[in-house]
Amino acid sequence: MTSDPAAPAMRLASTGTILHGVSVGEVLGVSTLADARLIAGRSGLDRIVQRLNVMEVPDILAWVKPHELLLTTGYPLRNTPQSLDRLVADLDERGLAALAIKLGRYLDELPGEMVEQADRLGFPLILLPNDVGFDDILNQVLTDILNRQAGLLARAEDAHRALVQIVLAGGGMREVAAEVAGLLDVAVAALDAGDRILATAGDAERVATLRATCQAVESTATAAGTVPAAVRDRPRAAATMAPDRHYAVVPVVAGGHHHGRIVAFSDSGALTPSDVGILERAATVAALVVTKQEAVTAVESKYRADFLRDVLTGRGGTRVAERARAFGWDLERRVSVLVAEIDPDAEERSTQDRMLAAWQSAVRKFDPRGAVAGFSHEVVAVVGADVDTVRLARDALAAVSDCTFSTGLSRVAGGPDLLPGAYGQALKAARVGRQLHGAGAVAHFDELGVYRLLSLVNDTEELHAFVRETLGSLAGDGDAENADLRRTLQVLLETNLNVAETARRLHFHYNTLRYRIGKLERMLGNFTEDAHLRLNLTLALHVLRMRGI
Repeated sequence: MTSDPAAPAMRLASTGTILHGVSVGEVLGVSTLADARLIAGRSGLDRIVQRLNVMEVPDILAWVKPHELLLTTGYPLRNTPQSLDRLVADLDERGLAALAIKLGRYLDELPGEMVEQADRLGFPLILLPNDVGFDDILNQVLTDILNRQAGLLARAEDAHRALVQIVLAGGGMREVAAEVAGLLDVAVAALDAGDRILATAGDAERVATLRATCQAVESTATAAGTVPAAVRDRPRAAATMAPDRHYAVVPVVAGGHHHGRIVAFSDSGALTPSDVGILERAATVAALVVTKQEAVTAVESKYRADFLRDVLTGRGGTRVAERARAFGWDLERRVSVLVAEIDPDAEERSTQDRMLAAWQSAVRKFDPRGAVAGFSHEVVAVVGADVDTVRLARDALAAVSDCTFSTGLSRVAGGPDLLPGAYGQALKAARVGRQLHGAGAVAHFDELGVYRLLSLVNDTEELHAFVRETLGSLAGDGDAENADLRRTLQVLLETNLNVAETARRLHFHYNTLRYRIGKLERMLGNFTEDAHLRLNLTLALHVLRMRGI
């Protein structure tokens, strides 16, 4: 944070743009204006002067620009003193910084309405001494503005050079935060897109205060007055300073995506827009750090995924365990394989990214030595046999709120050579589980029962032929009556031919159900007496439930 009293005067405009120049109060301190007198608008002394202009024509409003100091002898005002209060309002509306007037030659005094209007608007009116030329004022004030802007640019350039050097040297968020803290003498925190603290730097007490503020935001304890609004409201589009100017927040944006923010805190004085400008440069450099890290992570993720895919398909080659250790994975122990497969109706690209992030977080939590990688339509994890895989899967599922993937769990495998079989089990469990329980299912291969055996039949056409031969016309869905009869058959088999219980479940009269049983036996055979036929019918109905696997 700048503490130099001669530092350039700046402020944030309502649009968020940083204004550079000198304040009206500082203009009054230059030597040529030593005898000038402020006669109205004291509350506007912090208005920024970026340029000067001279008004000696009556239609000056068409030519003035924002942040100008307007000088006049009063010549264009001499015949219209009654409208000077309106002129003040018009100049203020156009963003003028101040109006400086010489009296005596064309105007003896300013109307009281004009002075009152200037006070109401905080628009400075300055009475110039008669012995000072406009050219002297122009030269001195403009030179002051240019010198200060040059100093500001030099300071910003030095900061930018130091920050870029961090990236070139391979530094990360921690080094960026430390550099900004040193440049501005503030506490700095770098946050990710979820408002989690990535790095802090600066004086220990200031950092503690800043951490408490950021953690209050992260935990959503953000009631009005609890934390500064500039931090609480988490701006994403532009830099923001708290009203007391002790906090500043700058977003980190790269490729049109929000990656987090940099927050600065000073307890020794107000942050200036110049400080915010350096924070914005730091945010640009932080965006470079983020994109570089994302590129590295993407390459590493591809290598991890390619290696794990080779292992799970039996193409891992030699030294699998050693290569896995390079990724931080332990595949030499007894492990289980989990497959999370995107459900058919999900938007695959966005879902895949969220799935992978959720599974990476869950695996880190339950088994830091576990392997996890994303494939084209699924995420695969390999974790220790002692891990509660059902709980892990449900944790990952809960992190993706719209439940857009189903998960299959394998049996325990005793080493890398058995992983391809375990992968196949987990994949079948995911697909069968989805067919049986719908989207978002979590199924273990050993809990599939007869469906596990049916899923091992690779020739699905043979399975469908068995269904057609066994169920006949009941195999199709085209006839509503046949579908209804199939439902009756299914409940009969589930109740072990208990007619009374079947009638209760289907809400049929006992005689109605007896009639339906007779019709079913004419279509399918005497299944009430033939146990082998009942077994075939039960298997055929199971295959129908697995349709699409």
